[in-house]
Amino acid sequence: MKVALGGTFDPIHDGHRRLFDHAFERGDVTVGLTSDDLARETRHEERYVRPFEERRADLDAELAALAEEHDREYEIRRLDEPTGIAAEEDFDVLVVSPETENGGVEVNRRREEAGLDPLDIEVVDHLAAEDGDIVSSTRIVRGEIDAHGNLTPEREGRPRPE
Repeated sequence: MKVALGGTFDPIHDGHRRLFDHAFERGDVTVGLTSDDLARETRHEERYVRPFEERRADLDAELAALAEEHDREYEIRRLDEPTGIAAEEDFDVLVVSPETENGGVEVNRRREEAGLDPLDIEVVDHLAAEDGDIVSSTRIVRGEIDAHGNLTPEREGRPRPE
């Protein structure tokens, strides 16, 4: 099986790890990592996102360990548009989170327009933080929680570089 997923992944947290693990359980994984421009366009809330190469290095380290654990292959590709790689390649499965499920529907619409078979869309539920809200990169950057969902009221958010 060839599995696709995409995102900004800044910073990587246990909710992302849940997505990655689910993907590697299904097959070899290709991750579309948002370009710097797309990362800015797709933010639901204004916040600093680290440059592509820094995010790519962190993602590569994360995926390498999981790929070895699952005896799978992986690839990281730059994502310049929201439907990106999944609409272009011959994948079997698209792994999404609840808020990106509609994007999966759009991917399948584009695939069908291109004469490709639709992907199986697998939705991986959010991970709950200690306070019951979701674990998200935005909450981590704001200083509300850590990458595991633990509350961090004493921590300041990520500063924007000068």
